[in-house]
Amino acid sequence: MARSEHSGPTGKKGTSHDDTIVALLTEHYLDVRYYVQSLMPGDSSAADVAQQASMTLWRKRDHFEVGTNFKAWAFSIARYEVLNQRKKQARDAKRLVFSEELEEIFAEEIPELNPDLDLRQGALKYCLDKLNPNHRDLVMHRYFKKAPLQDFAEKNNRSLSGLKVTLHRVRSTLQKCIEGEISKSSPEFPASS
Repeated sequence: MARSEHSGPTGKKGTSHDDTIVALLTEHYLDVRYYVQSLMPGDSSAADVAQQASMTLWRKRDHFEVGTNFKAWAFSIARYEVLNQRKKQARDAKRLVFSEELEEIFAEEIPELNPDLDLRQGALKYCLDKLNPNHRDLVMHRYFKKAPLQDFAEKNNRSLSGLKVTLHRVRSTLQKCIEGEISKSSPEFPASS
């Protein structure tokens, strides 16, 4: 679909389509990132590949037909970005590289492994928002910035051992909250005791 075929409310060509793509990219960014990470377990370049996939999605936005499955389209582009990264790594000969056949198996089966991923992600977002700001900052520092806990301890004048205890308690609180939210939303996922 060519860009010139889209006309937004302002009369500017492409505006409405671009706005829709921005909304879909925002909505599915974490899905794409987690998908890439699942295809590249333990690989430190997974976040970069997910970002590259987002840029490719934006560059190819005119090829997406609004009303079709954006997530499937995004996953297929992300998969090609993972394959490109694997080829680059193979050229560098620094890592074990999966065969393309195994990559295809992963790409087909991983989205089906956890059909409740959207539900869990929604529950996680909700429960993170419920945390007090200091605890949320601790979780974000530890898991989303992937920075050492020692950095956070020094920045906040806390002992490392004290932070570890706090983090353990916060994780337990998050787990209970997430399980509670999931059990409210989906009776087939009972909260564990």
